Amino acid sequence: MIAEPGDGEREVNVNETFHKQTYDELFERELKQIEADDQAIHTILLGLPEDIYAAVDSCETAQKIWLRVQQM
Repeated sequence: MIAEPGDGEREVNVNETFHKQTYDELFERELKQIEADDQAIHTILLGLPEDIYAAVDSCETAQKIWLRVQQM
């Protein structure tokens, strides 16, 4: 089911069925992609107003960020 705008009470299910890889298991290309993704996220966050950045900075998952933004 797709969430509708304004449906802030609806819980979003997230499957956590992934294997957390160690750096030894990753190929060099994957490491470069991870570093590039981290840099992109950092660049995006630097462009946010300070109050919004502070609100989402402590969130550990995308779902928590989304829920925090919906509360604003």
